[in-house]
Amino acid sequence: MRIYNTLTRKKEEFVPIDDREIRIYVCGPTVYNYFHIGNARPFVVFDTLRKYLEYRGRKVRFVQNFTDIDDKIINRARETGVTAGEVSERYIAEYFRDAAALNVAEASVHPKVTENMGEIIDFVQCLVDKGYAYEVDGDVYYSTHKFGDYGKLSRQRIEDLAAGARVDVDERKADPLDFALWKKRKRDDEVAWDSPWGMGRPGWHIECSAMSKKYLGDTIDIHAGGQDLAFPHHENEIAQSEARNGARFANYWMHNGYITIDDEKMSKSAGNFFTVREILDEYDGETIRFFLLSGHYRSPVSFSRDMMEQAKAGLSRLRNAKATLRHLSGAGPAAMGEDERSALSGMALFRERFIQAMDDDLNTADAVSVLFELVYAVNTAVRGGASPEFAEGCLGLLDELAGVLGILRDGGEAEGGVDAETMALVEERERARGARDFARADEIRDILKGRGITLKDTPQGVQIERG
Repeated sequence: MRIYNTLTRKKEEFVPIDDREIRIYVCGPTVYNYFHIGNARPFVVFDTLRKYLEYRGRKVRFVQNFTDIDDKIINRARETGVTAGEVSERYIAEYFRDAAALNVAEASVHPKVTENMGEIIDFVQCLVDKGYAYEVDGDVYYSTHKFGDYGKLSRQRIEDLAAGARVDVDERKADPLDFALWKKRKRDDEVAWDSPWGMGRPGWHIECSAMSKKYLGDTIDIHAGGQDLAFPHHENEIAQSEARNGARFANYWMHNGYITIDDEKMSKSAGNFFTVREILDEYDGETIRFFLLSGHYRSPVSFSRDMMEQAKAGLSRLRNAKATLRHLSGAGPAAMGEDERSALSGMALFRERFIQAMDDDLNTADAVSVLFELVYAVNTAVRGGASPEFAEGCLGLLDELAGVLGILRDGGEAEGGVDAETMALVEERERARGARDFARADEIRDILKGRGITLKDTPQGVQIERG
């Protein structure tokens, strides 16, 4: 597998540190609200990376943190009259609900800042002891000039960097580029922890360095997140971790592209965002996931209703093909003939092409194209009917490859949206046809058509298609 490494700006062969287990750290959400579709992209993309590595037989230790103490959380707590802990725990639960809808698996570990305070304080103290950090009246800052490689990830020379929108300006800092490792408590009612520098809480950047070290070690295989995190967050993580550990922090850095609306980056601060919870009111989770994987992860993606409708239509094609194969696989006892056996053997080429696409820097866009080509070949092969054995073989291959992308799950919308009420109507229609009550049979067909469901009567029985 080859991965585009942000650190080197080129595709590199992926060589794990330890073949027995690949170690990946992905920056997780700050839990003060529902996550939006832009946040969802790295969750889905790097969950797919994990699924693919596991599909290829690798064991993966996947860590994704929760930032459960932060200015935004504290402000939300004050606005709503609850504690910061109650805010964060609520939105952690909401994260898991929405992530499950997108078929994003839980990480091996979901560490929280508040549960790793001892490790964070020890990490800061070590940086102070090594001369990379200094205290000013209860605040602790990292001295960026002390780290000679600062800027190597974002390719910015420290001499060219100046205090600005992405850098906290504080006259007490020795240099405008220095960033906070520990923040002194500003108000008595503000949640805080005791430390060698007084009551306070961690800065944002230090948490990932400390938790990555604790759960994955000094050097990890892959660190991933959104493009917007490359500077300053990931740059600062490198400075902290490599100064503290005396070793490379991560061998490969992966960053997904932005999601845009009207050619502008989607963000909560800009106010031009849609939460996944809102989108789930209109589209099922697999459609959202399919939309996010239909483009290459490093390319920007434009979010719109038209794009979501295209994703919905494309996913319906795949779901309908699966429904057809499932129908044929249980349709009768006919044995697979030599022509079918040869055709099924040839289908294995789609697996090879799928793997080639995914090995090329997780190219899910090309992998999705392979799925559509597989479905076209399958639909052509079964147009006049098929043996259950052939259909079952094709179904197994489709499920195998779609499963790597986290789509076409069994149940509910993942199975084509055939719910209990729909099945009851289909069965009633079959009884009406058997009783030669064609008026009622046609009425039911029209009812289902109005719901976006088409019934096809085949020699093997009725076939249900959505979309």
